[in-house]
Amino acid sequence: MSIRKFYTLYITISMVPLLMLIFPLFEIGNRATPIVMGLPFSFFWVILWIIITFAALIFLYSLDPDNKEEEEDV
Repeated sequence: MSIRKFYTLYITISMVPLLMLIFPLFEIGNRATPIVMGLPFSFFWVILWIIITFAALIFLYSLDPDNKEEEEDV
């Protein structure tokens, strides 16, 4: 994968969780009525997107072309 394509993918995957946590799209999860794991849904929504972001960054780390070059040098 080229570095330019990787950076495009990185920016896209990084922006999705950010957009889900700011005003217009946060309205999807901004409710208190369903209780999920003992938390109001809005708290669960934020924690869910933090976990999704973490998993996406781990996935991107495995695709990182710079990371693969460092492994080959060792």
